[in-house]
Amino acid sequence: MHPRRRSHDDPAGDVVRWAAFSCLLVPVVLVVYGTSFGGAAGATLGLAAVTAACRALLRHSERVERATAARVFTEGRRPAGTAPHRGRHSRGGAGAHRGCHASAGVLGGAPGGVPPQD
Repeated sequence: MHPRRRSHDDPAGDVVRWAAFSCLLVPVVLVVYGTSFGGAAGATLGLAAVTAACRALLRHSERVERATAARVFTEGRRPAGTAPHRGRHSRGGAGAHRGCHASAGVLGGAPGGVPPQD
């Protein structure tokens, strides 16, 4: 017997379950408020199609994330093209300066903040 998974173990599953619930609830509400059965059925089919597409995309992204994590673990390094996390508001690399470019011109530097060449 499989141990029961908690909801925080499968956040994508929670999203899909809520979407399925809304696929059932929305047509009932539409009929109660006077929409035709055909219109409610169309809304149900549309919501079901969107839910299925979102589920497929969520599962695909989970597979890719697991594969990337496994590859990183076995290789012992970050994937190519990713930078280390620098904190919430840290700015690193090119363009890390703050302030206005023109402020150097006001303070005696060349216009545009470019220092004069000697």
